[in-house]
Amino acid sequence: MKPYELVIFDWDGTLMDSVSKIVTCMQQMATAVSIEIPSEQAVRDVIGLSMEEAFKVLYPLMPVTDFGPMINSYKDHYLTLNKTPSPLFDGSELLLNELSSRDYRLAVATGKGRNGLNRVLSETGLGRHFESSRCADESKSKPNPDMILELLEELKVSPNRALMVGDSLHDLNMANNAGVDAVGVSYGAHSESRLLQARPKAIIHHPTELLTICE
Repeated sequence: MKPYELVIFDWDGTLMDSVSKIVTCMQQMATAVSIEIPSEQAVRDVIGLSMEEAFKVLYPLMPVTDFGPMINSYKDHYLTLNKTPSPLFDGSELLLNELSSRDYRLAVATGKGRNGLNRVLSETGLGRHFESSRCADESKSKPNPDMILELLEELKVSPNRALMVGDSLHDLNMANNAGVDAVGVSYGAHSESRLLQARPKAIIHHPTELLTICE
């Protein structure tokens, strides 16, 4: 019997190589709206959170009512002004194809908004692999467990039959809070040493290494 029934993936930094673009666009946003420019590490540390929660961390003294123009500016840079490509990690598509061929059910739990996730699922052609998904604008932000708990309830999967895969401490802590196993990826937002703080089942260094865990 397979060790799991359902594998839930984060998106940015886990399946798609988009962390560097997110950092640059966040810094470009800060310049555009004339606020303090966050460091690369500061931005990496909030990747995976919803935009509002990320700004609360980056700008703790700023009122939430000021976030609207910042969010709009960031989206403009990410979608239009910044032309840096965000390719899939080498091996991501092979991993999803293989898991699907092994009859794994797949889902996404992401800090992206719904429109953003739908766009990349369409552009990459990977939407066919995923049975369901949860986004930051329709559920509570990571590390709250609601994204995972909602997916488990919708798909009728028990926590012990699900695995969360992500590149940030927020992903792994969300899994811990939901009572599901987690695997960290070392090539995204957070370093292996950071990920180990959440005591994941494993750390992988290439997407296809997950196939051994899911044998």
